Amino acid sequence: MRRLFHLPEQDVEYLEVSGLPWETIISNGNWLLVHNFSIPRGYNEEEASIALRLDPGYPTSQIDMVYFHPHLVRSDGKMIRALAMQQLDGKQWQRWSRHRTHSNPWRPDVDCISTHISLVDYWLNRELQLR
Repeated sequence: MRRLFHLPEQDVEYLEVSGLPWETIISNGNWLLVHNFSIPRGYNEEEASIALRLDPGYPTSQIDMVYFHPHLVRSDGKMIRALAMQQLDGKQWQRWSRHRTHSNPWRPDVDCISTHISLVDYWLNRELQLR
């Protein structure tokens, strides 16, 4: 796995404990790729890779959105809203435009990769409850 830039120690510890393969790449910015990420029942895939863009100010600056490869589709045929395509690492990734809210802002001394991945889980499950 590529490690083209360093993550904060707490993020490395979290990723190592998760047991999921991960790598850091540089491609028009810094990206964390987490592979074999479990996708909840209700989508076309059981596992996918996720990509998180880490701005230069991370961990003070927030992580925003999530990108999936391969693309996810709801098993019930209903459309997933707010999607776009993103070229990254020689593949087309599916960008889910999901953001923190005023009631759930980024907390630089608390939030990190683990809390953002928890938010990704929430977004995946919430999407299945819509429509």
